[in-house]
Amino acid sequence: MAIRPEPFGALAYHYDSRKLNFLRSPELVELVRNLGSYSSPRRAFDHLPIEADHWRRYAKALDALAHSDFLEPVSDQP
Repeated sequence: MAIRPEPFGALAYHYDSRKLNFLRSPELVELVRNLGSYSSPRRAFDHLPIEADHWRRYAKALDALAHSDFLEPVSDQP
């Protein structure tokens, strides 16, 4: 996946499926870019400057990205 910054947030492009997805806020872009640095989305929400009242909306966005194969679960197991 590639993320291209835009004034509204970013465009996410999936190389394999050639799908485009709109990330409609800079905070969501930051969350997606940094998600792999945390053990869970909840930890990312706790550490990134995202207001708690936006968590539900961003969790829903992450779920949609996962269902469209833009995000993959990361395992601690080798």
